[in-house]
Amino acid sequence: MEPEDYFGAISGGRILDVATGDGNFIHFLTDSLKDYTEIIGVDNNKVVAAAFSESFRKQRNIHFQLMDAHKLDFGDDSFDFVCISNSLHHLDPEPVLREMKRVLRPGGFLLVSEMYNDEQTEAQMTHVLLHHWWAAVDTVNDIVHRETYTRQQLLDMVSALGLTDQTTFDLNDLSDDPKDKDFLAQLDLVFESYTQRANGHPDLQARGEELKARAKEVGFHSATTLMVIGKK
Repeated sequence: MEPEDYFGAISGGRILDVATGDGNFIHFLTDSLKDYTEIIGVDNNKVVAAAFSESFRKQRNIHFQLMDAHKLDFGDDSFDFVCISNSLHHLDPEPVLREMKRVLRPGGFLLVSEMYNDEQTEAQMTHVLLHHWWAAVDTVNDIVHRETYTRQQLLDMVSALGLTDQTTFDLNDLSDDPKDKDFLAQLDLVFESYTQRANGHPDLQARGEELKARAKEVGFHSATTLMVIGKK
């Protein structure tokens, strides 16, 4: 079954998006699910609240709450659909996933969407290696950011929850030119920003220069994302 057919048959009901950031994954939910009644995005970063609110200012049933994903301030069985996207490597995954299951009603859906670091093309590995460099730069700046997981590690994390009717999708798009000049020019700005943030760490700055050269030689494609969904 294709992802659009699978998600298009789901009525989301009351949805919780954990570690929502600016709410980017919520756009996927609203575009893909059959319907929903309410979406709450939670994040412990106050900075993203304004961007989230601006993105959904015309939708009264989508709102933001400041909250720690490791200890969700909701009662048991509070949601029909609970999800997290590309955030597990910023968190302690096991307690977060346990909390997500706790607040999910029996029969509800739990979805994990996360890029992984193996089984990628060379152009996709540029993204993986770049992401790991970002993690290293963030770490020296006291920001929690770990390297991404393998596909099997992600499957094992979700399998430990004991969900039923588990379904997986591997999502990627390799249609764009991996050496598109406009995109690589935008990527140069990202390299510049993170190189500045790595001041005082010449090894990290040198690593950034190597990755910049790799992007031009090999190209860049977004890494494949694994979506794992099951029922409580």
